[in-house]
Amino acid sequence: MDSQSKPDVKKVIDQFKTLQNAITSALETMDGGKEFLEDIWGHKNGGGGRSRVLEGGAVFEKAGVNFSHVKGDALPASASADRGEIAGKPFEACGVSLVVHPLNPFAPTSHMNVRLFVADPESDSPVWWFGGGYDLTPYYLEEDDCRHWHQTARNVCDEFDATYYPRFKKWCDEYFYLKHRKEPRGIGGLFFDDFTEGGFDHAFSFVTAVAKSYTSAYLPIIEKRHDTPYTDEHREFQAYRRGRYVEFNLVFDRGTIFGLQSGGRIESILMSLPPVVQWRYNWKPEPDSAEHKLYDVFPEPRDWLA
Repeated sequence: MDSQSKPDVKKVIDQFKTLQNAITSALETMDGGKEFLEDIWGHKNGGGGRSRVLEGGAVFEKAGVNFSHVKGDALPASASADRGEIAGKPFEACGVSLVVHPLNPFAPTSHMNVRLFVADPESDSPVWWFGGGYDLTPYYLEEDDCRHWHQTARNVCDEFDATYYPRFKKWCDEYFYLKHRKEPRGIGGLFFDDFTEGGFDHAFSFVTAVAKSYTSAYLPIIEKRHDTPYTDEHREFQAYRRGRYVEFNLVFDRGTIFGLQSGGRIESILMSLPPVVQWRYNWKPEPDSAEHKLYDVFPEPRDWLA
């Protein structure tokens, strides 16, 4: 790896903090009431983070936007499983991760994450890569929202490479999938990992653009849906479907697993979990109901822009 492609970790950290500030500000404005509470924390091996959580808002029942920068003496297994040559190497990682759970069941949950990993950061040839993306989890399916979400994702990808959207959309569909349920978590979006294409500057520009496009993808949907009238039955279905979100995050999510394996701050790692959730034994929606529409769409990935 030539010197021009070596990662500028400080530059990434500064940008990720700026992204966190912009996103929390936009979410506070959308909520119109609550502000984020912030915790500053340190990591035992160096670095630390800023955890910001909004709870009990007028629009957002819970929203968490985390920045973290952590170091370690040996990469956790979750980060080196496919890279035997870096197993056990010291590492440095930074990222922004967020999850937003609106109060209204007609407003979808969303997730966004961007991150940089560097293995053997003090060497002349560190191994580095970016990862990230965003995905949408509706409870009541509105196809216009799904098209807007995916069109925004496609637009930002096409600014860099026309192959990115179909590649990373497919990757997202495959990643956010509950194998034990044989169903996706939501309607997808973008997901990429091990991303170094074009060298550091190109890869960093792409990751930054994806993160910046998140509010353009999500907030117009919230603006349309957060005042939709709903009943207790709608809220019960929302809580039931949130159970799928919890199952994925605790069983499959790489970020959660990495955080636990690297000795991360538990409150920050688990801030993604919704405040109200339920599981019901062998529950199934009524045929032809609004709730059943999810089950009609979810079995197979869909081209929302066809």
